[in-house]
Amino acid sequence: MKSTQLTFICHALTDAQRVGRFHSMEDGLRRSVEPQDWAGQGARVLIAPELRTRQTAEGLGLSGQLDSTLRDCDFGRWQGVSLKRLEQDDPTGLQQWLSDPQAAPHGGESVAQVCTRVASWMDDTLLPGSWLVVTHPMVIRAALRHVLECPLAALQHIDVLPLAQVRLSRFGRWRLRIE
Repeated sequence: MKSTQLTFICHALTDAQRVGRFHSMEDGLRRSVEPQDWAGQGARVLIAPELRTRQTAEGLGLSGQLDSTLRDCDFGRWQGVSLKRLEQDDPTGLQQWLSDPQAAPHGGESVAQVCTRVASWMDDTLLPGSWLVVTHPMVIRAALRHVLECPLAALQHIDVLPLAQVRLSRFGRWRLRIE
């Protein structure tokens, strides 16, 4: 049995995060990212397809394969809409989405669907080896939930900051690696 070393890197800060609105596919970074030396890790790199993750990877000096499984949650008609606006225009839908991980009042993906997608990718698709993955807070939260075997509601208690790194490993079972 071979091991898997998986390092998630959250995309850098965006204007959407700064002002509290749901991302759209075209959202880019708020400012450039400083390159880092990843060469010594020898890891294969996977990048979510959105502009903000591609810009983050480029800024960090990483090049790799785009993987649509690592995409952000599909927020449907809420893409680009601020939380303040939703509180005014769709308070019931927003409350439903915040309290029920199965709900998708925006017409996109539910939190539960994102968690299922990420868990399936981790367990069934990801090959052994060393990996760097540039993706989104929601995807990283879903991965942590899967590894820790938490209830879906636990996602509301996990913050993933811009450029945060989360290390996981698998040798028979997934583990969170705190270094």
